[in-house]
Amino acid sequence: MGRADERRARQRGGRRAAPRNRTPQPAETETPTRAASGTTATVESPDAAAAQAAEGATRAERRRAAARKPGRSAPPGKPGAPGKPAKGRIRALFTWKKMLGAFFTVCLLGIGSFIALYMMVSIPAGNALAQTQSNVYKYSDGTVLARKGTVNREIVDLSKVPKDVQHTFVAAENKTFYNDNGIDLRGMARGLYNTAMGRGTQGGSTITQQYVKNYYLDQNQTITRKLKELVITLKVDREKSKDYILAGYINTSYYGRGAYGIQAAAQAYYHVDAEKLSVQQGAYLAALLQAPSQYDWAVAGPIGKKLVTARWNYVLDNMVKQGWLDKSKRDAMTFPVPKEPKAASGLDGQKGYLVELANTQLENQLMKEQGITRSEAEALVVDQGWTITLNIDPKRQKKLEAAVKSQLTSKLDGKKRKVDKNVQAGAVSVDPKTGKIVAMYGGVDYYKHYTDNATRADYQPASTFKPIILAAALDQDAKTQDGKDINANTIYDGTSGRPVKGSDIAFAPPNEDDADYGKITVQTAMNKSVNSVFAQMGVDVGMKNVLKTADDLGLDTEGLQAVPAMTLGTMGASPLEMAGVYATLDNHGQKVTPSILASAEKTGRKVDLPNPVGEQVVSREAADQVTSVLTGVVDDGTAKVSVAQNPLRRGQQVAGKTGTSDNNKSAWFTGYTPDLVTSVGLFGEDAKTHNQVSLTGATGLIPGTGRINGGGYPAQIWAAYTFGVTKKAKFDLNTELGAAVKPTESPSISSTPSETPSQTPSSTPSKSASPPAQSPSQSPSQTPTKSAPPSQTPSQTPSQTPTGGITDNPLDPAGGQ
Repeated sequence: MGRADERRARQRGGRRAAPRNRTPQPAETETPTRAASGTTATVESPDAAAAQAAEGATRAERRRAAARKPGRSAPPGKPGAPGKPAKGRIRALFTWKKMLGAFFTVCLLGIGSFIALYMMVSIPAGNALAQTQSNVYKYSDGTVLARKGTVNREIVDLSKVPKDVQHTFVAAENKTFYNDNGIDLRGMARGLYNTAMGRGTQGGSTITQQYVKNYYLDQNQTITRKLKELVITLKVDREKSKDYILAGYINTSYYGRGAYGIQAAAQAYYHVDAEKLSVQQGAYLAALLQAPSQYDWAVAGPIGKKLVTARWNYVLDNMVKQGWLDKSKRDAMTFPVPKEPKAASGLDGQKGYLVELANTQLENQLMKEQGITRSEAEALVVDQGWTITLNIDPKRQKKLEAAVKSQLTSKLDGKKRKVDKNVQAGAVSVDPKTGKIVAMYGGVDYYKHYTDNATRADYQPASTFKPIILAAALDQDAKTQDGKDINANTIYDGTSGRPVKGSDIAFAPPNEDDADYGKITVQTAMNKSVNSVFAQMGVDVGMKNVLKTADDLGLDTEGLQAVPAMTLGTMGASPLEMAGVYATLDNHGQKVTPSILASAEKTGRKVDLPNPVGEQVVSREAADQVTSVLTGVVDDGTAKVSVAQNPLRRGQQVAGKTGTSDNNKSAWFTGYTPDLVTSVGLFGEDAKTHNQVSLTGATGLIPGTGRINGGGYPAQIWAAYTFGVTKKAKFDLNTELGAAVKPTESPSISSTPSETPSQTPSSTPSKSASPPAQSPSQSPSQTPTKSAPPSQTPSQTPSQTPTGGITDNPLDPAGGQ
């Protein structure tokens, strides 16, 4: 048989060996090899061998074998086990080519979308003037208080603005203005992200963007508005000149004082036309745009003045860096203090003060809701068509204005006495149950005195701070240094100038007129406003605790240090703040934040206003005991003549505290009935320089030194107003201590005072050192006679009498503090 015949025989044998009805197997591969005899033999592949071995297997086993991954054998004992998926299958879906392709696809889609948006959005007609309209302000009864909406704007050509002044705005807002394409991509991306995340606006934008926002769009913080801003900005920058854009920007921006545009701003702040502005003045106006109200020099506080001065320097320094201003000229420049503001028409008398506070509180709420800046909030509020209803009761407002006139301003004569020109009055009246500001007095006239005396916080509240110290002691369950509970009956040493015990800082405050009181109760110390007692109490309580309580009650304590001197009321406070503090005490310790806003609506939109009455900040027992103690100040203390004995009183129960600051720069009375709290402050302000000066000698009607005490004119204004608008009522107090109730326990004597015995002639040992002299049945009015008040000291002059006793002169009512 030849070789070919042998091959054909083998092939026929293989076909015969194949089982019937079997799935065809892959063809066998033959590997030729040389046998020992020199003939070529055929060796079957492993797959072919497996196929032959499977001839006797069951059909199921054969299916498993066919499904098994080629090249992978089954585990022992499990012939035909299925194989696992390929490891590279998931990786194959994320190859770098595919990812790069997806990235470019997204980019192309984004570019295409932007091109479409660019083609669809055109430069609209300017709508800034259309959006500017009158705000309507109403009293609580719905009657109109004021309409404010005459736009103070005069468009001027850029050629009328000095080139250096133009540069101040570029230096302040956008140094690359003359070279960029109008877009700050980084700032725009940040703005879009913050808007999408609901964080409001952060970061700056170019002059072109701000102009587009002011003139073509609105202040709403939405992604749609920002995308439109981007497209319109690019088109405006391409189609308009830089001078056109800069002119539009400085003519549409809001500068505060009701001024829109640089011409109105130049008149409002420097009483000149825009073409007469100096570089220094232009730099100030450019700096204003960041926060017009906060940076207005006429009303800015210390922080605001510091910030605007820093920004003014920033603007001029940038001009030097840009080569627009010579450094030697820059170094010689001084800050250009603006002129006094000219009030807008229709805001005469008290109207301007009421409108400004309403605007401020509305701006505060919008800033909180939308996360926007003060400047943006002002742009949303001022002359934007709001209908704002105030909590002001027109009848009470009229009564308060009449009380100030009858008790104070009618007695001032600047032609006779220079000091009379320096007297400023402010007052705020609050309903303690609702937190509504029902009446407010901001000054003699909004046109004549732009600063609101009701909200200014640059004068010391003096002894009106003492109830806060007592509230902290009672709320914290504080004890004297020998472990005695501090309450209305606790005895302290009232010696003037006695060093405070336990203080890390040496402190020995004198009493008013350096009067000594010996050992007296806390109740009597409050009645007589004894500094030495409350200085020691503050240290006993812990000044940090006192500061925290002050903050909880409503004072702005940011940046204050917890030092013993604070017990004398040396921080700044406003009548608005003090009214809130005492309203919280009147409301049994539940926080009251005075609000002038009843509602604010605009084109169907109504702002959600917070509830002026908040959470419990001091315990009811603590607040009520302070109220009880403060009734003693009225009935037996520094406000007795002006308030308790006032013929207008019709049985109203009254609590309150007087205060007179160092050098007689301020005098206060903050008092309350069960249904009304009113804080009245008098401030000595130089009519020309606006520096703080003494009130002493004003009206010329006060005998002796002529000192204006809190128990004098402030208390008289309070009484003339309050007793005309309140009815007979008594406090609902949860306490058994204080002047409002009869003491039920013996006074607790602190050992701290005994370390400094009284050595003055005004108090003998038998009357000032013996605890039995203070019996529980004694009323606070009897205490002074037991502790040898200064009025009993032969060596004291009549001018010192008000500190230790009560006189019959309503203009010099033993106030002192």
